[in-house]
Amino acid sequence: MFQYDFEGRYDLVRFIKTIQKAGLYAHLCIGYVCAEWNFGGFPVWLKYVPGISFRTDNEPLKRAMQGFIEKIVGLMKSEYLFESQGGPIILSQIENEYRVQSKLFGAAGYNYMSWAANMAVKMDTGVPWVMCKEDDAPDPVINTCNGLYYDAFTPNKPYKPKSWTEAWSGWYVCLIHQRPVQDVADVAQFIQRGGSFINYYMYHGGTNFGHSARGPFITTSYDYDAPIDEYALIGQPKYGHLKELHRAIKMCERALVSADPIVTSLGSLQQTYVYTSEKGDCASFLSNYDTKSAGRVFFNNMHYNLPPWSIDILSDCRNVVLNTAKVGVQTSQLEMLPTYSDMLSWESYDEHISSLDDSLTLISNGLLEQINVTRDMSDYLWYITSVDIGSSESFLHTVLIHVPAPYI
Repeated sequence: MFQYDFEGRYDLVRFIKTIQKAGLYAHLCIGYVCAEWNFGGFPVWLKYVPGISFRTDNEPLKRAMQGFIEKIVGLMKSEYLFESQGGPIILSQIENEYRVQSKLFGAAGYNYMSWAANMAVKMDTGVPWVMCKEDDAPDPVINTCNGLYYDAFTPNKPYKPKSWTEAWSGWYVCLIHQRPVQDVADVAQFIQRGGSFINYYMYHGGTNFGHSARGPFITTSYDYDAPIDEYALIGQPKYGHLKELHRAIKMCERALVSADPIVTSLGSLQQTYVYTSEKGDCASFLSNYDTKSAGRVFFNNMHYNLPPWSIDILSDCRNVVLNTAKVGVQTSQLEMLPTYSDMLSWESYDEHISSLDDSLTLISNGLLEQINVTRDMSDYLWYITSVDIGSSESFLHTVLIHVPAPYI
């Protein structure tokens, strides 16, 4: 039998209310979420429900999943936290990056995706539901994108808003190096092409504690070059340059929400996107897609010089308020210094190591799947073996054990 735990750092209501107090909006991703957690947020005990199969058209899974979604949505409704109730939650998300998984399951995957979408919509939250990386998301669920570059993304229906639920501000050090802020500012291309929602992943770093960190070579530190790191320290120039980018986009707000853009070629690799309103507002984006050479363009009877792979944002269709490649913020240099041990408080414990006569000992002729055995209660699964040496054999000096890479 399970029970919900909303105490301490699991206090979701308090977290959403803190967002509201800060004047921010919330995009609530309920599940399945991945999020570099063990089992993507599924509790380990769910693995042992008879007949269960994850993320497919499976009745035991759907019963558990619907119960969880109902619990979270009910909790948010009871505290008036959806935007339709005056709260900060403007979007809710069901499932996460299911497109590849869906194709692996075939018809069962499509049925599960459709069921999850319809089940979520019936919760009647008063705010839109989204599915990221799911091209087949049924109406009224909005399909969105995740990744590094998605300016060319379009939703599966023309009346759905163009939304980017994970604009990666960086990524794991083991996979890529730091992402330059000029490259992150490429989100301006998404805006100029009609993008209406961008969520950075991550903007403020954090920490995965205990067994919540998963994946190859992933540490508990989870900010990977975010504008604000897990200690709430500002990372410059990324934080400052993005702040200026957001300010520039905000200055174009009235024109951006009034109509679709008029797109005009200014050269072989240069374009302009012009937004106007009936009240006379005008905003334009002058884009240079050439990654190596600067471009000189003529627009509105004026010349503009565009650095390689950059965008000029003109909040009044004349004056440049920002160029994405020109960073006016000084780079911050963080220096790691030693601290005093008396400022720290450490705790440790001894974990039981089994012996051959232990009641917890299992006998196996091969390697075991660790979580199946430990139920995620320990980081360790100890293997004990014995070797018999006959009286006629020479003394044993070395034992060589070969473990295939997939089991490590």
